[in-house]
Amino acid sequence: MIVYHGSSQIVKTPAYGLGSETNDYGRGFYCTENQELAGEWACPTVKDGFSNKYHLDLSDLKVLYLNKDGYHILNWIAILLEHRIFPKRSPIARQASQYVTAEFLPDISGFDVIVGYRADDSYFSYAKDFLNNTISVNQLSQAMKLGELGEQIVLMSEKPFGKIQYLEHEIAGGSIYYPRRMEREERARRAYLDNHGQDFASAQNDLFVLDITREQVKNDDPRLR
Repeated sequence: MIVYHGSSQIVKTPAYGLGSETNDYGRGFYCTENQELAGEWACPTVKDGFSNKYHLDLSDLKVLYLNKDGYHILNWIAILLEHRIFPKRSPIARQASQYVTAEFLPDISGFDVIVGYRADDSYFSYAKDFLNNTISVNQLSQAMKLGELGEQIVLMSEKPFGKIQYLEHEIAGGSIYYPRRMEREERARRAYLDNHGQDFASAQNDLFVLDITREQVKNDDPRLR
């Protein structure tokens, strides 16, 4: 498969063991199949970046697809809680964070590659709203499908670093990709707000995080699928 890595640098030889522990899934090499997304991720400001292109051979690799394979949205939230820094200003958010991590955190240690949502600013705000009991599980799941924020492919173990081959790079112009990044985030926020308003009445019968903690909902509960 062809993947792209947006960066402030040209990365010809991705190296195992680099990156921040506070990234979405922890330390790893983060890629996307979408070249446009890579360009946007390379430009968090108007400064130019680089879209690095690679061929990744997934054969013989153990891949975790967080959006498939029987996993659900709370598994993704639990992984974020394990790595990202969440402000937990309310008692509900603190209790919810502890329970979600304890009950829904999957074991990702045996996987070479993880494929799942990327917690851009909008996605991260959805997760915070959920933990503060503002939106339900169903609303959160719907929000993740809105706004074109995309998936990421993350090389986690040492093995896939021997199966990724650099092909080329392109300059990602900050004057082009930074506005596109902001526009994509804004579309996601608008879609989220529109969907939230439309679903308010039906959401009253959905599972909220307060229900999950009070009822001691478990990972195999059919209402989470």
